Amino acid sequence: MNSDAPLFNVSPSVRVVSVGPNNVCVVIDNALADPDAMVEWAAGQAYVKPTYPYPGIVFDAPEALAQQVSNCFAQHARGRLGARRTEGVGMRFSLITVPPQELAPVQWQCHRDRLQVNAPHLLFAASVLYLFKNPALGGTSFYMPKLPPAETSRMVGDSDRLSAAEFGARYGLSAGYMGGSNAYFERVATVGAVWNRMICYDGGQFHSADLNTAAALDPNPRSGRLTLNGFFTCRRNAA
Repeated sequence: MNSDAPLFNVSPSVRVVSVGPNNVCVVIDNALADPDAMVEWAAGQAYVKPTYPYPGIVFDAPEALAQQVSNCFAQHARGRLGARRTEGVGMRFSLITVPPQELAPVQWQCHRDRLQVNAPHLLFAASVLYLFKNPALGGTSFYMPKLPPAETSRMVGDSDRLSAAEFGARYGLSAGYMGGSNAYFERVATVGAVWNRMICYDGGQFHSADLNTAAALDPNPRSGRLTLNGFFTCRRNAA
């Protein structure tokens, strides 16, 4: 794959769907011109376990590819999400591989990106490009907390500080991937996984991958739940 050559379709199918109160997700179908070539290229790369709490293996995308994804995001999604300029980009290929019973407490729940940053003028947007053909491997769900903000923040913090036994005893939860609403979060929307679909959304909304089958833990990029994940630090539109 030549990441300097044009990789994205010039006229993909783009729509906006609601994923909860005051939140939208931009859905870009037929995003890549040749998704099979992307998968084959990604299958030849070396994946590693990350230092951050992602339950699988990752490979950082080359800069030229990251720029093309960023251009697609800017053209089709950034304005629809309420931002006007991209100030930073991160990009990686990802495969979820960790068995449910081995997850750390911080991985038992949905999450928000860049939660520790208090910057109202910034939008921390995210994208997921689905590079697998089996929709049963799972799309992405969006959640709203049921607890008041202070209690939600305390629980999220505890998930990073406490042992699995302590966290489970305190909150009545056990190790496993989130598969819908629970006592603390309500699932308000799901965007299904479609081959060559890219979704873009506000990473500050609670969200989680849907893992509907053990096959989603396959570490082979050609048959597992391979995604290309983007993270965009954006300047919000002026009020």
